[in-house]
Amino acid sequence: MRIVFMGTPDFSVPTLEALVKGGHQVIAAVTQPDKPKGRGKAVLMTPVKEKALEYSIPVYQPVKVRDPEFMEILREMKPDVMVVVAFGQILPKALLELPKYGCVNVHASLLPKYRGAAPIQWAVIDGETVSGVTTMLMDEGLDTGDMLEVKEIPLDEKETGGSLFDKLSMLGGELILSTLEKLENGTITRTPQGESTTGYAKMLSKSMGEIDWTGSAVQIERLVRGLNPWPSAYTFLKGKTLKIWAADVVKGEGAGAPGQVKKEKERLLVETGDGFLSITELQLEGKKRMDTAAFLRGFPLEDGMVLGDK
Repeated sequence: MRIVFMGTPDFSVPTLEALVKGGHQVIAAVTQPDKPKGRGKAVLMTPVKEKALEYSIPVYQPVKVRDPEFMEILREMKPDVMVVVAFGQILPKALLELPKYGCVNVHASLLPKYRGAAPIQWAVIDGETVSGVTTMLMDEGLDTGDMLEVKEIPLDEKETGGSLFDKLSMLGGELILSTLEKLENGTITRTPQGESTTGYAKMLSKSMGEIDWTGSAVQIERLVRGLNPWPSAYTFLKGKTLKIWAADVVKGEGAGAPGQVKKEKERLLVETGDGFLSITELQLEGKKRMDTAAFLRGFPLEDGMVLGDK
C-alpha cells in the first residue's frame, strides 16, 4: 500500500520500521517541526524524522497540517492510507477523508479506556493489570473512531511507564501490519466504541509527580512506577528535591504523621495514609541516582524526620 506515515516521538518509530520491513511503500513521513532541546538549545530532529531519513523517505514538518498548501501536497501524493502514531496535531475532516482507506491510528490503550495523551502512564498509575494497543479508524473526535484490531498484554508487578512504553511501541508495529492487510482485503471488522470507563488520560506534568504522603502506600508506589522515567515522583528533604525511583509497599499501622521517616537497618520506610512505603532507589537534588543503602551511608537520616517540607 502507498502510505503516508504521521508520527513524532520514539513510540512511533517501531510502527514506521514495521511498515517499511513489511514491504509497504511509505511515500512520506510527516512529523512535528524540530525543536531546540537541552541546555545548549541545540535543534534536534524528531525520532521519526531520524528514522525516515535512514530509509530515504521524504520528510514533511508542517506547523499546521490543515494549511491549504500542505493539504494540496498530500492530495497530490494520493496515499492509499495514512498511518498515525502519536503525531501531535488534530487532523481536520478533509485530511481524514483524503486516503482511500482513511487514517488508521495506533493507540496505546485498550480503547475506549484511556483516550487521550498519556494512556501508558495512567494505566500503571491506576493499577491496571492488562494493557495493550488498539488500531482505530480515525474520526473528528479525540480517540473516538471505530476500533479495528486490539492486542493485549499483561502488566508486570513492577511495570513502569517506561517499560510499558517500550512494550506497547513494539506491539503497535506488529499490529499495524495485520490491520492493513485486512483493511486492504476487505476482511476488517469495524467496532464502534462505547462509553469509556475512565476519564481522558490527560497529559503529564512535572507537578503531578509531587507525592502526597496522606495517600496510601499502594497509590504512591503506583505513582512512582507510572511516572518513571518522566516526570518522576518526588518529595522534599530539608528543602531539596528527592526523586523516588523505586519503592515497595509494606503493610502496617504507623504511629506518626504521613511522610515521617523510619529506618530499619538499610531500609528506609516512610509512613503514608495507609501503610508504609519502603524506598529502594532514590536521588537527592544534585546527586546521582542510587539504592537506599548507598544513600543512607552518605546521608544519614534521623528517625522521625518528615519528608515533603519545602
